[in-house]
Amino acid sequence: MESEIVTLSSRIAYENRWLRLREDIIRRPDGSDGLYGVVERNDFVAVAAIGDDAGVPWLAMVEQYRYPVRRRLWELPMGMWEERPDATPETIAAGELREETGLVAASMRHAGTLFQGAGYSNQKGHVFLATGLVQQEAEREATEQDMVTRRIPLAEVEAMICDGRIACMVSIAAIGMLRLKGML
Repeated sequence: MESEIVTLSSRIAYENRWLRLREDIIRRPDGSDGLYGVVERNDFVAVAAIGDDAGVPWLAMVEQYRYPVRRRLWELPMGMWEERPDATPETIAAGELREETGLVAASMRHAGTLFQGAGYSNQKGHVFLATGLVQQEAEREATEQDMVTRRIPLAEVEAMICDGRIACMVSIAAIGMLRLKGML
């Protein structure tokens, strides 16, 4: 069903290389006017790289400091390429996995898409399952130098979600999507 909200005007309030903040004046179906702040960002990827050590499945997870929430978070490898908006999600997924963990996947399977915050942003995420992993050197960006990579048994990842040690919404949603689709 299409929205009955009409955009009356739109302006860019702020912009940098990672995002653009748009301010829209709108008219609702009841005739009242309102304001929407919309964060515009390029698509991103989240990669669930799964391996197996002696019959124990694990996921490659990264931990890094997230300035806006002022704490370190465990997450799936993820990211976007601001300099390459034409890159395919598959290319970005393979690149982010290699960059953050050093892992190269023989198979990169698209599991689905999700919106990170549809109430305030247009950003869409592509979830991938990476298998057939080979370890190489990580190629982290300068902003990722404090990143820690760990192969965490899948059962422990799920326990970390349940007890709050994993609080990244995108990672939790991606793992849930993969579980519900029978891919993990």
